[in-house]
Amino acid sequence: MTRILRGLFQTLLLLGFVSGIRHFRTLDHLRAKASDETQSRAVRELLGRLLGETSRDFVVSVNSSLSTRGLDVCELRSGRNGKVVAVGSSGVAAAAGVYNYLKYYCNCHVSWSGDQLRVPRPLPHITGVLRISTQHRFRYYQNVCTQSYSTVWWDWPRWQREIDWMALNGINLPLAFTGQEALWQEVYKSLGLNQTEIDDFFTGPAFLAWNRMGNIFGWGGPLPQSWHTKQLSLQVKILEQMRSLGMIPVLPAFSGIVPRGIMRLFPKANVTKLVPWSHFNCTYSCAYVLDPRDPLFLRVGSLFLSQVLKEFGTDHIYNTDTFNEMTPASSDPAYLTSISSAVFTTMITVDPQAIWLMQGWLFISSPEFWKPPQIQALLYGVPRGRMIVLDLFAESMPAFNFTQSFYGQPFIWCMLHNFGGNSGLFGAVERVNSGPFEAQKFPGSTLVGLGIVPEGIEQNPAIYELMAELAWREEAVNLTKWATLYAWRRYGTTNESLALAWRLLFGSVYNCTIPGYKNHNRSPLVHRPSLKMQTDIWYSPGDVYEAWKLLLGAAPSLISVDTFRYDLVDVTRQAVQLLTTQFYEEIRDAFLAQKLPELLTAGGVLVYGLLPDLDHLLSSDTHFLLGAWLEQARSLGLDEQEAELYELNARNQITLWGPDGNILDYASKEWAGLMEDYYTQRWTFFISTLVDCLNRGQPFNQAVFNKAVFQIEKGFVFNRKRYPSKPSGDTYNIAWRIFLRYYPHVLKRNDTRRSLGERRVSSNQTAACKILKLVDRKVYKREQTLHLMARASENENIIW
Repeated sequence: MTRILRGLFQTLLLLGFVSGIRHFRTLDHLRAKASDETQSRAVRELLGRLLGETSRDFVVSVNSSLSTRGLDVCELRSGRNGKVVAVGSSGVAAAAGVYNYLKYYCNCHVSWSGDQLRVPRPLPHITGVLRISTQHRFRYYQNVCTQSYSTVWWDWPRWQREIDWMALNGINLPLAFTGQEALWQEVYKSLGLNQTEIDDFFTGPAFLAWNRMGNIFGWGGPLPQSWHTKQLSLQVKILEQMRSLGMIPVLPAFSGIVPRGIMRLFPKANVTKLVPWSHFNCTYSCAYVLDPRDPLFLRVGSLFLSQVLKEFGTDHIYNTDTFNEMTPASSDPAYLTSISSAVFTTMITVDPQAIWLMQGWLFISSPEFWKPPQIQALLYGVPRGRMIVLDLFAESMPAFNFTQSFYGQPFIWCMLHNFGGNSGLFGAVERVNSGPFEAQKFPGSTLVGLGIVPEGIEQNPAIYELMAELAWREEAVNLTKWATLYAWRRYGTTNESLALAWRLLFGSVYNCTIPGYKNHNRSPLVHRPSLKMQTDIWYSPGDVYEAWKLLLGAAPSLISVDTFRYDLVDVTRQAVQLLTTQFYEEIRDAFLAQKLPELLTAGGVLVYGLLPDLDHLLSSDTHFLLGAWLEQARSLGLDEQEAELYELNARNQITLWGPDGNILDYASKEWAGLMEDYYTQRWTFFISTLVDCLNRGQPFNQAVFNKAVFQIEKGFVFNRKRYPSKPSGDTYNIAWRIFLRYYPHVLKRNDTRRSLGERRVSSNQTAACKILKLVDRKVYKREQTLHLMARASENENIIW
């Protein structure tokens, strides 16, 4: 790396402390519990796992006295024999400091989708002292839903890797919810519930996040006893590792949700049956909530928190959410104040130093209920400074600005970014880049930290690296320069075409500026087909296609780099997603215009060409395999019965999400296997149904189609097919073949037809007409329709 580039890196750091940040003395006791030596050792072990022998070139230690008012700092300098000396105020600060050096001096990169760690030897020299500091007391991580959408099947090695990633990215306040059901089981038994009542209450593993919030019960269960044992043991390891690095784990508390059996034991208790959640009925929803003002609430909550402290110890901060996507019984401010006061009393009865961490999602999801008087009343039930509110969707729908900074309670500005762990490129980089600094400058701001709270992780790593880095900066970054440097360190090369590709992505698909936009991957590809599907997008497809071309151009020399191969798959997948929308529009328009040849052609190319090609592409990288997700689930079962239960949980969550498609495709994933046996089958059925409608002269009936296609969707969940958990195929060759086959369609849609494009359209129409003559204009069966679509697809691909 040249001196000029290193100078540019140092200029871009812009790190340090800014005065004027609100300080809450009530939060001073939230700090690392491990000794400096323990934290030092933990960071050295982390670097050993990450860098191997190269880790010996770093001399790392922790000196907590470096911290001012609890704000983390790390100082790095070049030492003897080419080593780098790093001293951090905590283990997290030291790890984050070393990673910053690795990024901006060594051009290295660490992510969920692979690492690029070609560290130069000797290590690049630091002139003077490189001081990296943060103005944010807390850097929070994880959404309560992440526990189900992403981490549910993790073993200890995967958790250890994630905790390492947290430390490298400066996270010091992580959610730690694993294993709590084992404690709840003990509490329920001590109250007198029998095992059947407990089993009827807990959901299966893939749905526990919503069981904990009171949205559903029973679905996907019962939980085997081996689950409790394994998760409890795993949580002990998780907490030990987090604390050894100087993190402050957030533990669970009682929200008031109770099993139905409570009413048998305490018939006079003030228990309310809730209305159904989402599209569920009361078979698995309509949970029971205990009024916080009832004396039994304090008893149950105290029993549980006592168990938490006994098994897990404490760092004095707890999360619970009382009204997640549920409407309180009354909007009376006095009632709401009494509710939050009772919840907090339960905490401080067991832990007098307790701090309540609450997700602020309710203020955004139900604005018709949560008006300023109601919000203020709920927040005022807890002494000021004893509650921290997560402004959960601040990059798109911030709440701090219309609540006067949460009426004096400290808050954390959070980036939610992802819903359901969906695949798909997405970001709101301009808002992410500016939002934290706007919150900091807000009049009377009570900002105490930044947070990363996606519902699902292991996607769009660039967005998370940017967000984590902003906690260590004094002002917003230059996004153009940041994207350039990101490309270079992610692939370990200063190839300008790759930098241009990332600048294009940052200026388009990663820069959604639509207020309130929720990233649910609305592509027709991953949703049940209809004639009224959403096709609008927030960016220019041309920028993604151009980035795709640039990545392909660089592929021959970089395809062996894990991070590059992942991105080539991911960007190609995004291009195919765009192409799917284009073919869908052609299919829809052809049907509405009653043009059977065009319908057969577009439909045939989609289900016999494009989607199978996408499945082959996804099969070539380990991060896009349905088989890996299912294998992780099955591996936690002690026997075949447990393995099958976990596999059904895993399949249902990413497809039907409930017994009847209650939250259908909310947690969609673009994975090999899922593409072939779920999405493609559904699209094939849709297109053949449209063809049948045209030939019979009948309108398309969505309700009838939904009922029929549900059998295909349900069939996938129960098909018991084993899918590969190891990649196969040459990523570059597959991606290149997709480009050659389908890029002409891009040119056609962009109205830049060349003579080849014109011949293609004419030839396809001719081919389709010939196929029609074969059936002599008769109404034909579905098998014949599929055959004709395949023929149309073959003609399409031959011409291209």
